[in-house]
Amino acid sequence: MDLNDIRVQIDSIDDRLLALLNERADLVHEVGKVKRRDGGSIYAPEREEQLLRSLVEKSQGRLPEKAIRAIYREIMSASFALEKGLTIAYFGPAGTYTHEAARLKFGASVDYLPESGINDVFNAVARDRADYGVVPIENSSQGVINHTLDVFVDSPLKICAQILLKIDNNLMARIPRERITRLYSHPQVFGQCRQWIRANFAQAELVEVSSNSRAAALAAEEPNAGALGGKMAAEVHGLNLLERSIQDSSSNTTRFLVLSHETCPPTGDDRTSVMFRVRDKPGALLQALEPFERLKINLSKIESRTSKRRDRGYCFFVDPEGHARDAALVEALQGLGQHCHFVKILGSYPQTH
Repeated sequence: MDLNDIRVQIDSIDDRLLALLNERADLVHEVGKVKRRDGGSIYAPEREEQLLRSLVEKSQGRLPEKAIRAIYREIMSASFALEKGLTIAYFGPAGTYTHEAARLKFGASVDYLPESGINDVFNAVARDRADYGVVPIENSSQGVINHTLDVFVDSPLKICAQILLKIDNNLMARIPRERITRLYSHPQVFGQCRQWIRANFAQAELVEVSSNSRAAALAAEEPNAGALGGKMAAEVHGLNLLERSIQDSSSNTTRFLVLSHETCPPTGDDRTSVMFRVRDKPGALLQALEPFERLKINLSKIESRTSKRRDRGYCFFVDPEGHARDAALVEALQGLGQHCHFVKILGSYPQTH
């Protein structure tokens, strides 16, 4: 076959794909009517993850898992828009890594609402100004985001999903690389790119700002400036990516949580987030965690925060593997409660690998 013959075949496949997508959209519309009638939630994280895992397992062709997930993410995003226009609040401004994580999860067809603080994201969802919220919870190199944990103490919201975003920092500007004499970025990004900066821009002026998006906005306005940050910041502010993945560590990942009024049903491969306050006596924490060891439940994370209550003390946050409805985890949580002032299940949600 020559190039023309191949293109004719591709056009024919595209016609069939379009017809099938529209047929799928008709069925999605029917799903939306049933959910509205029965009061069901438009976004179902458990169904989403089960579908994606199934598609990856069924694939017999050249498409890698990352491509399959990206394609179906946008198909499902269009489906959300057909069923009901979803609004996703996120810790902004536009162009931040939280914005990028939100779009990775919900796609380009829904509406996004940038909020200036993590509290504001919680409030937007709690007061129904947004359907879901996205906030950062921890970074593999910088650790946990304590303010997010603090807000959960008094919030009625639940975690229904998580997002793992590989952090790729990039050099971006509107001018050629050789004309850059000043670099803007968030302090954490400068720290993550220290070796690259030393090797490539040792003489440049480094200016710390509040966000990568703000850095990109300043670089877009100034004649000799560039910025370091995520690709979405470049997209939002019209900058060119001059060099990609400049961070010193290739394994830098940030974990984000999706907030909702409801948590997620079991999928068979889940994680649960729990907060608790132990009684003020020697060995209380060890005794509280003993049921997890006895029942062989892995704790993937444990953090402590000073309590803001009158008696001070500490709040602990743990992430056991499994769903809060699983028999073993139910037993472990009951055992935990015997040694605590209170236990609060923040939500169960699909594992992301």
